[in-house]
Amino acid sequence: MSTPLRLGTRRSTLAMAQSGMMQRAVARALGADDDSVEDAVILVPIVTTGDRIQDRRLMDVGGKALFTKEIEQALIDGRIDLAVHSLKDVPADMPPGLVLAAIPEREDHRDAFVSVNHSGLEDLPHGALVGTASLRRQAQLLAARPDLRIEMLRGNVDTRLNRLAAGDFDAILLAASGLNRLGRAEVITACLDVERFVPAPGQGPLAIQTRSADALAPWAAALNHRPTAVAVTAERGAMLALEGSCRTAVGAYAVIENDRLSLTAEILSPDGSARWRHSGEIDAPDTETAHDLGVRIGEAVHAEAGDQELPA
Repeated sequence: MSTPLRLGTRRSTLAMAQSGMMQRAVARALGADDDSVEDAVILVPIVTTGDRIQDRRLMDVGGKALFTKEIEQALIDGRIDLAVHSLKDVPADMPPGLVLAAIPEREDHRDAFVSVNHSGLEDLPHGALVGTASLRRQAQLLAARPDLRIEMLRGNVDTRLNRLAAGDFDAILLAASGLNRLGRAEVITACLDVERFVPAPGQGPLAIQTRSADALAPWAAALNHRPTAVAVTAERGAMLALEGSCRTAVGAYAVIENDRLSLTAEILSPDGSARWRHSGEIDAPDTETAHDLGVRIGEAVHAEAGDQELPA
């Protein structure tokens, strides 16, 4: 029997659920049956700095790379063979020698509004308290409802839901994709309109990262969903042009319909009072042209913002 692949993952409940899905998918691609999944692929949980720091925004302590750097180092050191990330947590630039080998099909890309007593954003009373750790969501909330109070909310999904149930918040925002993968879709009160709440670049899909030498493994090709990969390449191109990170309120969303790629990208001031947005389309996209579109749209947004104070 061949040596099993070692799949690195964060230890959070959501990360373990997502990595379990990919463990089974990779094992099937390797020809394993349901009874021999762990003989083909084993999970290697890794605690990241982002998991350890729960009392501050990531933007204040190093950005979203805190969710990936220990796992990426394990890949570089050869302690694992592949890693699963939420794509929105993967910075635009990654360490030399590592690549995104596969992007499986995207889950729901939208932000989920979750509340015990209120049916949606417009139903919140004046001055309601909303919990989120995302600067983008904060800015978009305040653009839609300047009267709202926004408070930082970190922790795993259960921690956040428990605080909502305890009455600490009138509502919280989470990624719909994560709730769906955890089997918790029933807690979603409403999904927010993409026109006002452009998702984070790469929100919804997972990403499988490997060393460059392993990028063409047959299992990677089997897991890659080309339309998703092309669309998120455009989003990440915009993110690169906008220097997107947890320190910047950046949204980007691309979709392919009838072999035409449409992309919208934006940046906002943290208080939601200023917003710069551009959109564009191309026919017959591939990853190269999608990336170029993303960079072009991102640069147009940045140029429009000019010398005005950008999110920092």
